[in-house]
Amino acid sequence: MRRVRSLLRCLFCVLVTPVCVVTIHAAESNVRPLVVSTWRHGLAANEAAWKVLSDGGRALDAVEVGVKVTESDPTNLSVGLGGLPDREGNVTLDACIMDETGACGSVAFLQHIENPISVARLVMEKTPHVMLVGEGALKFARANGFQKKNLLTERANAEWEKWKANNPDAIQEREVNVENHDTIGLIAIDRQGNLSGACTTSGMAWKLHGRVGDSPIIGAGLYVDNEIGAATATGVGEAVIRAVGSFLVVELMRQGHSPQRACELAVERVVAKSSDWKTLQVGFIAIDKQGRVGGYSIQPGFDYAVYDSAQGNRMQKADSRL
Repeated sequence: MRRVRSLLRCLFCVLVTPVCVVTIHAAESNVRPLVVSTWRHGLAANEAAWKVLSDGGRALDAVEVGVKVTESDPTNLSVGLGGLPDREGNVTLDACIMDETGACGSVAFLQHIENPISVARLVMEKTPHVMLVGEGALKFARANGFQKKNLLTERANAEWEKWKANNPDAIQEREVNVENHDTIGLIAIDRQGNLSGACTTSGMAWKLHGRVGDSPIIGAGLYVDNEIGAATATGVGEAVIRAVGSFLVVELMRQGHSPQRACELAVERVVAKSSDWKTLQVGFIAIDKQGRVGGYSIQPGFDYAVYDSAQGNRMQKADSRL
């Protein structure tokens, strides 16, 4: 009888212990709220988003407030006010936003408006459309109270004049990780466990007038699925579009991959679809419903900002393909 009881105890340990370990691990990874954003300028954006989330606010409000900090920073040469212009000297902006219900809005080729992310949110909330572009987007913004503003700062104009003098007939080849910034994508999960994301940029410097990258395209620059997770992209938009990158990251998480592995596999897809991939930078960041985080890029040098209650606001260096 003693031997039977001993065998039963051993059997109980074998059956129960693995379940307990998994349950504890899941509980530890379920960090709420959580904010993750691309590049070092994400630190300031995270701070603003965290204020919303720590007060119990909605992730959608947090991501909008967060990226507006970067849009309104005149020292940032790749987002909003102060962004480098196209080859004709025009600062044109792209942005999108997506909430936990799947609702989304975006603007592309928008000029003269400092915070395109807020216009994108109004497209989501006030129209039956997902995207407005160019003059139509500007008219919509003005009709909703946004003021026109000259976005070409003295610094950006000086950079443009220098480029024109050295490249009168050519579009400059994109440098990798210039000044550690390129777009800002910010994804968050709130205390209720709901996800949202935002992505905004002034796009590639010296681009052809009218060029639009991945940042305003739902599924390319940003994607949110409240059952699974959220992802956002940075880097050369054309390469991200070809792979439908952010949607791919989320779908890979749906298949069971961690956010980190999903970002790695998505980069591999970008590489497979880009013959010139060694000259490109593309990076992804992702979070899943459990609060796990991932980030990966083609080239070294990509980093992202993470803010949670356990460790505060800090930078994380991403692993890379090269």
